[in-house]
Amino acid sequence: MVKQARAARTRQLLLEAAAESFVQHGYTGASLPVISGRAGVSAGALHFHFPSKADLAAAVEDSAALRVRALTARGPSAGGGPLATLVTAIRELAAALRDEPVLRAGFTLGGDPARVGRAPALDAWHAWVRETAGRARLAGELADGVTPESVAGAVLAATVGGEVVGGRDRELVAPEHLLEFWTGLLPVMASGAAIRSSS
Repeated sequence: MVKQARAARTRQLLLEAAAESFVQHGYTGASLPVISGRAGVSAGALHFHFPSKADLAAAVEDSAALRVRALTARGPSAGGGPLATLVTAIRELAAALRDEPVLRAGFTLGGDPARVGRAPALDAWHAWVRETAGRARLAGELADGVTPESVAGAVLAATVGGEVVGGRDRELVAPEHLLEFWTGLLPVMASGAAIRSSS
């Protein structure tokens, strides 16, 4: 049991160290010796858990996707419709991206050209936003001409774009700046009835 706990702890340290390296240097620029050093484990221990950098990146992405699913698994906001649920999830995701390196790396890797074809965190977030926006459309909460696909595209672009920009300067994706962005965008997407009910 102690051995299993130690192995799980080592694996988590490696995921966190890799996440920080992938965010700072991208997939190509991150090196396994730096990651093992940052985690405080030997190169042998790293290769025991993750035979290659691709395996390590995939584990970071899968862990980030699990976190996205946990963030979006909550039910509708109390007293609010699907659009309120979406806004709450965006706010929670923004806070989690600020505080959780593995989640941030999952989004960063999903937009990294060296990782084409694999983006589980982005895919999970995009699918949930599109589904929630579809429910908002059925509830009459979206403005005329606004489709669930356009809402999902805008939210995904803002999320990924924020992470790309925020990788260099976290102040640019500070909560107050994100609040300003969504305060400007949501009235364009929401129907008049939805805006009145949230006032």
